[in-house]
Amino acid sequence: MGKVTIKNLRKSFGSIEVLHGVSVDVADGEFVVLVGPSGCGKSTLLRMIAGLEDISGGELIIKDRAVNTVRPKERDVSMVFQNYALYPHMSVAKNMGFSLRLRKEQPSVINERVKQAAEILGLTEYLDRYPRQLSGGQRQRVAMGRAIVRDPQVFLFDEPLSNLDAKLRVQMRTEIRQLHQRLTTTTIYVTHDQIEAMTMADRIVVMNAGNIEQIGSPLDLYDRPANLFVAGFIGSPGMNMLTGRISADNPGMFESEGGSTLPLPEGIDVDPGRRLVYGIRPEHLIFDPEGLAFTTEVVEPTGAEFHVMMRFDRDQMTGSFRERITSHAGDPIGIRPDLSRVHLFDAESGQRINAD
Repeated sequence: MGKVTIKNLRKSFGSIEVLHGVSVDVADGEFVVLVGPSGCGKSTLLRMIAGLEDISGGELIIKDRAVNTVRPKERDVSMVFQNYALYPHMSVAKNMGFSLRLRKEQPSVINERVKQAAEILGLTEYLDRYPRQLSGGQRQRVAMGRAIVRDPQVFLFDEPLSNLDAKLRVQMRTEIRQLHQRLTTTTIYVTHDQIEAMTMADRIVVMNAGNIEQIGSPLDLYDRPANLFVAGFIGSPGMNMLTGRISADNPGMFESEGGSTLPLPEGIDVDPGRRLVYGIRPEHLIFDPEGLAFTTEVVEPTGAEFHVMMRFDRDQMTGSFRERITSHAGDPIGIRPDLSRVHLFDAESGQRINAD
């Protein structure tokens, strides 16, 4: 296994800097997910770790060795690509063993490693087939097998599930996580899908516009987002956010610019004149006939849950409920916010205020 240390890493294309000095420590055997919107720099960072992009500044260390100028094949990492990158004229066995043949390994060694990887990935009966004869999930397993046979210090995954349908994505993310638990190889995984990040990672690195916004466990990011970007990116449906101020007449209430008045958690010590953002996740709005009077706009039954778009004065909010909601458009609905789950942010800086 290999520890990966990223120190103030920068990347520029000409005069345009796309990574602005990012730093992350990835422990031996850890599964770290880089997540963020398209263009945030996560794939560029992964390609720099792999050696496929030059490093403009900073230091990259893999297992106590600086690798800034080390060639990709000498970094002892294996990368699984989004598009599988399989050779169509080679069988599954030859695709999986190709890198070992380039290293001039003995045929007996190649065959044994391919056999072991195929057993791990459930590909034994497909070794003589060609990529065109496989499903998307099977092709992705072959790409993973090609990485496994090299026995690298670090696995790198670049959005490997993007080309799969929704059901297969769920299956494959479970298989990748199980594979990591079995091999315990250090893994860095890139995705734009926050559900993938939440369900797979030991730690998540949230990136935005070439910077790191927050690093933490999935539940750390969900429960204590450091700023408005992380709060809005993590969680589905997204967090409700209302801009306003604490009431000058009643310090225990928040007054939004849309006219809503919502209760605050106890112990909030903020100047009533300071502009704030009041955040609460849809699942932390509680259906309560005795609660605040919201107005139903749209009800979306998903089976296990009901997502309800509502209006409170001029503010629109979304609730996610386990109860069977029978309201229709225009009907009143009683809602009570779970005050222990309210998040407050500074409206100007976007940074979190409440420390609990």
